[in-house]
Amino acid sequence: MAGHSKWAQIKRKKGANDKKRSAMYSKHIRAIQAAVRSGGSGDPAGNLSLKNAIAAAKADTVPADNIENAIKRAVGAAEGAAEYKEVTYEGYGPGGTAIFIETLTDNVNRTVADIRAVFNKRGGSLGTSGSVAWQFEKKGVILLPDASEAAQEAAIEHGAEDMQESEDGLEISTAPNDLYAVQDGLAAAGFRAESGQITMIPTNTVAVSGDDVRKLMTLIDSLEDLDDVQNVYSNAELPEDVEA
Repeated sequence: MAGHSKWAQIKRKKGANDKKRSAMYSKHIRAIQAAVRSGGSGDPAGNLSLKNAIAAAKADTVPADNIENAIKRAVGAAEGAAEYKEVTYEGYGPGGTAIFIETLTDNVNRTVADIRAVFNKRGGSLGTSGSVAWQFEKKGVILLPDASEAAQEAAIEHGAEDMQESEDGLEISTAPNDLYAVQDGLAAAGFRAESGQITMIPTNTVAVSGDDVRKLMTLIDSLEDLDDVQNVYSNAELPEDVEA
């Protein structure tokens, strides 16, 4: 089945976070605590936002102790503690690429100013709400090392919407609310996922080449370095040797 692969992006994200582990952990801790407060519960079984935040943290190898401590602190947080809200931003990058940004912020004015400054400095432009969001779909993505026919049949049986083989295994996409049902079904069938998380997948891609590749990667890295930014997505189709 056709689909835009997330293997390279997720692997790149993990590699980048290895170099900036402390900052990456802080972003996940913030997301977990915000999910506890917004969902009113420290139990992921009854708080889907928290379950998603924990899954994302685990995908980036945040230690279990850090996750548990973050939940405990959020549950016991006193009134007056910083309240973070989810705000998304949209813009354009080199090569005509679309960029979608997810943030958690306690100061929207600061966040938008920081994001606009990065776009201006790195050859992009901040767009208006809705300018590029229509080019992305929220999906659950499961990365399965096993791409066998049996694994694919199990994924279809348990509700997968789409799947794509790669040299690393099988990428399975689901409706956001079906992510954990599919993942649990695969586990029951004996197929353990490398990761499963909610992400934004572009509905169409733009091929980027030449110097635009370096400019785009620099722009994305600079956005990800901002404290309030949780995730940055683009619809760029990069050359196969971009990692090198």
